[in-house]
Amino acid sequence: KAAGKYVPHRHLSSSPGQAELRQEHHVLLISGLLFQDWRQWLGGMGGGAGDGGLFSGGEKQTMQKLNDRLASYLDKVRALEEANTDLENKIREWYEKFGPGSGDGGSGKDYSKYYPIIEDLRGQIITATMENAGIVLQIDNARLAADDFRLKYENELYLRQAVEADINGLRKVLDDLTMTRSDLEMQIESLSKELAYLKKNHEEVGTPSTMQGSSGGDVTVEMNAAPGTDLTKLLNDMRAQYEELAEQNRREAEEQFNKQVDYPSSSAKNEITELKRTLQALEIELQSQMAMKSSLEATLADTEGGYVAQLSEIQMQISSLEEQICQIRGETECQNAEYEQLLDIKTRLEMEIETYRRLLDGEGGYVKVVNPLSTRVTKTIVEEVVGGRVISSQVSNVSEVRVK
Repeated sequence: KAAGKYVPHRHLSSSPGQAELRQEHHVLLISGLLFQDWRQWLGGMGGGAGDGGLFSGGEKQTMQKLNDRLASYLDKVRALEEANTDLENKIREWYEKFGPGSGDGGSGKDYSKYYPIIEDLRGQIITATMENAGIVLQIDNARLAADDFRLKYENELYLRQAVEADINGLRKVLDDLTMTRSDLEMQIESLSKELAYLKKNHEEVGTPSTMQGSSGGDVTVEMNAAPGTDLTKLLNDMRAQYEELAEQNRREAEEQFNKQVDYPSSSAKNEITELKRTLQALEIELQSQMAMKSSLEATLADTEGGYVAQLSEIQMQISSLEEQICQIRGETECQNAEYEQLLDIKTRLEMEIETYRRLLDGEGGYVKVVNPLSTRVTKTIVEEVVGGRVISSQVSNVSEVRVK
């Protein structure tokens, strides 16, 4: 921005302090214009008087010209203020007639007929939103019911697998019992054969034909001995003893077999019953632990999702605030540079006015004309644009150069 010239710049915010600064900026701008024109006129006067920049002769005429110049500038300022006021009044009237919310103004357009349509559409939107919420609720209920059925299916599946495992274990026990029974049957058969063999031996021993000779002649044996024991009776007694012994062995073998068959079956049944009870208790505990685990996992996922969403929102807010801080910092730097420049112009203008006042009072006969200077300020503004919107704006470089 050169001295006395105004270059528009972007205002990202409109605070009261910035409004006062812009008002002072406009006041100083008018003063800068007056100051620039006076310096150019005085520079021309000084150049015509000589290289020393001093007035020579015609002081009253010079004062008269300065007075006329000042009066003309004051008239210009007053005319500009009136024009500005008139323009503001016209803008206000135009907004009152054609601005937002002025459908009954000078444009002749009546938007009242669209209000019922807008209300109807708003009601439809609210109804659709409520229906959507109801559908979402039904979906959630269906999802919960599906989860419940899935849990029941898993429980039944676990029970089925447990029953199949029990059946497989009982099949193994049944196979063992079958093998034990076969072994006992083989032992019984062996004992039966042994008993039949003993009976046969006893029968052969007790047959009288075995005492007959093999030859066809008669053998006469005379014995002079006392009468002995009856062999038939003795054999019968022995046969009875062996039969009783065989019957006792058979009963003992049968009892042993029954004990060996019944005891494993009863013990296996009791053990299977206890194992089933333990298995059912463990399955119930497992299901409760799995349900608790699923509930805790869902709670953890919901908590993590909520905190992730909050963290993302906070990060977005932090990024937005950082961008706003960068923009405000850049704007503040620009405004500070402009304020310093305008303050310098104001100071120079006050000095010039004081010099003019001294000339009017007749204090000084000579005026030293300062060479006119202009200030050139170069600002580099870096803006990040995404989708046609300005995301960030930052002043990266501000340089001030004074030129003659």
